[in-house]
Amino acid sequence: MAHESFEDQEVADFLNENFVSIKVDREERPDIDTVYMNVTVAMTGRGGWPMSVFLDLEARPFYAGTYFPPLPAHGLPSFLQLLAAIRSAWLENRDEILKSSANIISTLNTGSAETGGTSVPSEQDLQDAVSTTARLFDSINGGFGNAPKFPPSMILEFLLNEYARTGDIQALSMAEKTLTAMARGGIYDQLGGGFARYSVDTAWVVPHFEKMLYDNALLLRVYAHWWRLTGSDLAGRIVRETAEFMIRELGTPEGGFASSLDADSEGTEGAFYIWKPQIINELLGDDDGKWACALLHVTTSGTFEDGYSTLQLLTDPDDQNRWNRIKRKLFDARSQRPRPQLDDKIVAAWNGLAVAALAEAGMLFDQPTWVAAAESAGELLMEVHLGNHGLNRLNRTSRNGIAGSNWGVLDDYADVAEGFLALYQVTGKVIWFDLAGKLLDVATSHFSDGSNGFFYTDAAAPGLVQRPKTMHDNAEPSGWFALAKALSTYAALTGSTEYRRLAERAIASVSEMAMNSPSGVGWGLVTAQVLLCGPIQIAVIGPNDEQRCHFVEAAWCSTTPGTVIAFGEMGMNSGPDLLRDRPMIDGKPTAYLCRGFVCDQPTNILEKFQELLSY
Repeated sequence: MAHESFEDQEVADFLNENFVSIKVDREERPDIDTVYMNVTVAMTGRGGWPMSVFLDLEARPFYAGTYFPPLPAHGLPSFLQLLAAIRSAWLENRDEILKSSANIISTLNTGSAETGGTSVPSEQDLQDAVSTTARLFDSINGGFGNAPKFPPSMILEFLLNEYARTGDIQALSMAEKTLTAMARGGIYDQLGGGFARYSVDTAWVVPHFEKMLYDNALLLRVYAHWWRLTGSDLAGRIVRETAEFMIRELGTPEGGFASSLDADSEGTEGAFYIWKPQIINELLGDDDGKWACALLHVTTSGTFEDGYSTLQLLTDPDDQNRWNRIKRKLFDARSQRPRPQLDDKIVAAWNGLAVAALAEAGMLFDQPTWVAAAESAGELLMEVHLGNHGLNRLNRTSRNGIAGSNWGVLDDYADVAEGFLALYQVTGKVIWFDLAGKLLDVATSHFSDGSNGFFYTDAAAPGLVQRPKTMHDNAEPSGWFALAKALSTYAALTGSTEYRRLAERAIASVSEMAMNSPSGVGWGLVTAQVLLCGPIQIAVIGPNDEQRCHFVEAAWCSTTPGTVIAFGEMGMNSGPDLLRDRPMIDGKPTAYLCRGFVCDQPTNILEKFQELLSY
């Protein structure tokens, strides 16, 4: 619609003469988008973008829709016809329109009382969620449902956890099939690493080429957990390549991570990423070119448009050294093409996800540069997004080191707290633990609905026609479930029964919701697994030496969902309660393995600790 209608002079003139046009960036203002998406779904039965909503002078909606063509088609009026009809209705029947808009808001507010349930999901509930997920599973191509296929990060995390928790082979099989198909398909950048936003087909061949920070952060973490669980070589490769992609191509001079890379370059979607056999042959020569085209499924007919192909790596090369050399040549040649534009604004929630993923992956893969990148992003969030408000308010976005004016929504508080908690558990630096606690304090007081759940917006934020509240995951975890998960982690580190109860109440509706759509509550299911597992608490006490590092590294190898790790020197007066009153044995670094602050016999022998972790 941007090209077809908004850039059309006749449409523009009519809009400017008769309407006040407001274009909403849903990344900057997800609260506005959420409110009016609720309206659109309520009025039309479906949502989606582009979304056109017509409001009265008090921002109350009276008409909504998604796409309208430039000319009448498929039973839809043209956008200009729609504008003319709305203008006429506004002039001739304004009282009726105003009454209708008031009724719409009243109905929405009545129906927005979504709250938690009464009990935490049980073992049987989680087994049922796996069974329901299996019914939606594409056993041929991996993934769930039909095209378009989005990376199902949260449900994959749930499935991996379920295998780690119970040994459910079906759960692992669905996760591995999907993770493998995505990693080998066109949705993954086989030259530069990183995942595109979604696949337009069922087999992951042709992506929508936009690369989003949140997708890559979530998938980096999932593939790292897959590697930890099984040692998969493919998982390890994807982790390394995706982490390097994020740092190389999404990293900003201020230390954070940009929101996305556009799909288009040179005015054409995917132009940066697609290939023809003759282009590859000219670059590599006939012998290497033919080999590369066969390996990457670049065909004369093409797998994309106009004879171009996306790159797939459906099997490992029979000559890895040859592939490494060819991959470098293709990557270098592609680097000379006009690049997709970078959306360099920093979104707090997405950077929180990136911090958690890079910190964990850096620890698991012994990559201190990844951890350093996570810390840099954490420092930007601390100094820019939090720095102007004395830790009482989090800004949603920043750019060039300057905070924007938009208030953080629930996702921002939850995901940044999650990132800070991961940083603490990887680095042992108490500042990240303290900041996470302060964010959770603000979130639980400013976003609480007074019952079992949370509003999407801060109570002190500028008001909208509705204060939205939603539990469902979309392409990223819902703020509701993300906050519940962060609260469960913080409670395990501190022993806070209040925060654990809040987490339990917040996910109490997950069982019922998962009966129909587990993918919509994946992060809630993950939180349920964490709570059912205790979670395990590990405290490592001792000086900052090589032996303590070995104990911490061993702790991070635990595959039990939600395991929390705290480490530091004996007698520390700061940090989580999990470290309190933990003496060393014989003056050596000592590990404590606990549940609910009830601990097994501590040990200063690494092999004994690893044995305890394996139970």
